[in-house]
Amino acid sequence: MATGARHATFSIIGSDVVITGNVAASVDLHVDGKIEGDLKCANLVQGEASEIKGAVAAETAKLAGLLDGSIEAKTLIVHASARITGDVFYETITIENGGKVDGKLSHRRHGAPAAAVKAPPPLEVVETKPTALGA
Repeated sequence: MATGARHATFSIIGSDVVITGNVAASVDLHVDGKIEGDLKCANLVQGEASEIKGAVAAETAKLAGLLDGSIEAKTLIVHASARITGDVFYETITIENGGKVDGKLSHRRHGAPAAAVKAPPPLEVVETKPTALGA
């Protein structure tokens, strides 16, 4: 048994999930699905097939899919498969060969105050029932 092990908590948005609305997570988030709304989380990992259409705020972001919106992150890694259309605010950035950014890059000094990011309101889960066609 390891001593001093940190119990990391993270959430996954699977490839079959589409969220329309803002998402806020106090933990790390792995996104393989589609989000149409703003996203705020501790650390973000985005899968290659993932699409995010909205503003993103995270301490660390590793992007491999499509982001159509601005992003603010202390540490940003743009993988070769990533496509960003929007402004990028960062302290440190790595863009792999092939990664695309179509927007303004703005460096933030370490410790500089970041723009205030308002947490989105919580999502409301609505249960829907299947309907029969022609009934």
